[in-house]
Amino acid sequence: MTQNSKSQNANQMWGGRFEEKPSDIMEQINASIGVDKRMWRQDIRGSIAHATMLSKQGIISKDEAVEIVNGLNAIAEEIKSGQFEFKTSLEDIHMNIEARLREMIGDTAGKLHTARSRNDQVATDFRMWVRDAIDEVAHQIEDLQDVLSDLCEKHKDDVMPGFTHLQAAQPITLALHLEAYSRMLHRDRSRFLDARKRVNTCPLGSAALAGTPYPIDREFTAEKLGFDRPTENTMDGVSARDFANEFLFCAAQCGLHLSRLAEEIIIWATPQFNFIQLSDAWSTGSSIMPQKKNPDAAELVRGKTGRLNGNLIQMMTVLKGLPLAYNKDLQEDKESVFDSFDTISLCIQAMKGMLESAKFNTEAMLNSAEMGYTTATALADWLVMNLGLPFRDAHHVTGAIVKMAENKGCKLDELPLADMQAIYADISEDIYSVLSVKKK
Repeated sequence: MTQNSKSQNANQMWGGRFEEKPSDIMEQINASIGVDKRMWRQDIRGSIAHATMLSKQGIISKDEAVEIVNGLNAIAEEIKSGQFEFKTSLEDIHMNIEARLREMIGDTAGKLHTARSRNDQVATDFRMWVRDAIDEVAHQIEDLQDVLSDLCEKHKDDVMPGFTHLQAAQPITLALHLEAYSRMLHRDRSRFLDARKRVNTCPLGSAALAGTPYPIDREFTAEKLGFDRPTENTMDGVSARDFANEFLFCAAQCGLHLSRLAEEIIIWATPQFNFIQLSDAWSTGSSIMPQKKNPDAAELVRGKTGRLNGNLIQMMTVLKGLPLAYNKDLQEDKESVFDSFDTISLCIQAMKGMLESAKFNTEAMLNSAEMGYTTATALADWLVMNLGLPFRDAHHVTGAIVKMAENKGCKLDELPLADMQAIYADISEDIYSVLSVKKK
């Protein structure tokens, strides 16, 4: 067997050094096309920008660049139409596209990889993908905030109990409660957009790790791809994945906030609370209990938090001991990011659907606020502000009044004035101004 024929048995993209092709198991563990084919748009866009730069710099001819760009656009159409064949033997999205380009335009395709490596190519593609994902999630969060804003306006005067320790604490409005989640989502969106600033630097031109001797224009390529600037250090450019960690953290933190809201929806939907009724479209039934209407969408949002947290830990574990620069471990960076994007996107949209179609039982909320002695703190504050009691003394007096109401089985505003004066003689009729939840 000649050296040339031996090389044909090896990988066609890097097989010159190898005489034998990879084993079936090696091919299976080495291939990432099943995951990273999702970045085909970013890969083609990056390659078009790279070819354009190579032509501008005189590294390849203008005719060659046109041929390459036309071929890449044709491949994009093939992928869109479902006619493109993704091959595991070609490992990843980059080599799948380059191999198809060679089939279409011949040897000119080989010039596309001049002055770049798969190391800076994948880092660039991945940053563009994460950037696009951030933009999408930020838009979805904003849509959910709009739903919450509408609900807050609708329920700005509807009273409910505010809780601490899941015990009725003070009367609040439903708007105040829901607006708290809107503030959480505002911070979530802010975190994503802040992370985007650090994502948005371009590794292309770092090559394998040490840059390239060709007279490339990294600023041109970065601008062409919508980046703020090139990455400053070539080794960092190909090996950094902290932007992936940031995205995963932002997704996990947003998921935690959605999970808290989902938990409250689940509690509120129980007959014991009866604060909310979910639409049939966002509920499921039981295979054995005909009466059941389960808040499964909310439960799944709560449950998927585990996926988001796990993806963050997985990625941090991959990175924790890697020496510079590129290592194949980094191939494990995309699946967790893709999954977290899919998961957080689905959860946000599910929460939006649940809330905009839900009906709030404001009468039940009001009744719950009235039955929980939630105006007790207001009573104590009245004693301080009107009678000059130290707050600790007012707290003690109020506790005795609450105990009396509890023993009588009545609300605070139903207690006779004489009964309260038996506990503290200076209490006047004006005390009733703070005892009804409807006046809070």
